[in-house]
Amino acid sequence: MPDTKTDSAGSDITPMAAPGKKSHFKRFWWVYLLVFLIIATVIVVPSVLLVAVPKIAQQKLDGAKLTIDGITVTNTQTDSLIMAINSTIEADDSVHATVDAFQGTMYLADVDPPLAFAHIDFPQTTSSSMQAVNVSQEIRISNQDAFTTFNKALLSSVSVNVQVKGDTHIHVRGVSRAYPATFDKTVALAGLNNFDGLSISDPSISIRVKGNFNATVHIPNPSVLTLEIGNTTFTSFLNNEDVGQTYINNLILRPGNNTFVTTADIQQLPILKALTQKPLCELDGKLPFQLKGKDVVNKGQVLPYFRDALAASSQNVTIDLSEAAKKIGITAKCIGL
Repeated sequence: MPDTKTDSAGSDITPMAAPGKKSHFKRFWWVYLLVFLIIATVIVVPSVLLVAVPKIAQQKLDGAKLTIDGITVTNTQTDSLIMAINSTIEADDSVHATVDAFQGTMYLADVDPPLAFAHIDFPQTTSSSMQAVNVSQEIRISNQDAFTTFNKALLSSVSVNVQVKGDTHIHVRGVSRAYPATFDKTVALAGLNNFDGLSISDPSISIRVKGNFNATVHIPNPSVLTLEIGNTTFTSFLNNEDVGQTYINNLILRPGNNTFVTTADIQQLPILKALTQKPLCELDGKLPFQLKGKDVVNKGQVLPYFRDALAASSQNVTIDLSEAAKKIGITAKCIGL
């Protein structure tokens, strides 16, 4: 009969463990510890390498700050241009890592969903606390509408938000594996604010039909962008009436104040009427004009992405024609009819 006793409720009572089992554990505890460590290594280390390390690396990439120091757009053609971007990346360098080169997509982030308008190749970078990242490459304009939309926003806005996003890999020092990561940064860029502050000085007018207006135009550029625009034609409006065409050749906008020579073919009768008849004659020769983009051509190629952006809104400018008119015998003064 088995050596088992039954209590009054009918339950089985199992004998206590033999003293030999305790003795066995005491003698071979190190074997159990070794087995535990092996199991822990097999489970924990892959978890760290596959989950924790890439998560930390992505967090460090997310925490990096991207600053755009300057953008230069040159060699502008109908379907391509050269874009150079000077930028600075500030990052936490407590984790030594290298970020692979990648192609970043640039989006206008002020629309929903964000609108992709260009692709730029970023070089390999490291986790240095601060480093300059400069790129220069030819950009193929595959989507004219998207690029035009971006330029419209850039021209008309005080600032625009540009998102740069791309997939890459991170290499952590001491680990042979490369971890996939996403570079995703949005930066605010100062816009051109519709050329607010545009002014014209030293105007001269003549009785010629063509080229009868000459002056110096001052165009402010509060942004960090340099734009090679080219030969630009504006339609000139006075009192909502089309009064002729204004030209600025070799227009290259640089950050800060820009000065150019401008010429125009202006209809004489509307100007004479404005200088001598109410209500505009009460302005003492200081006439409010509006300029609206009509055409942009650079090195023989039409640039629709600049032309349509300049045509989307009017730029206001007041021109003092009192002295210029006096030189050709016209007094900026209200006269009776």
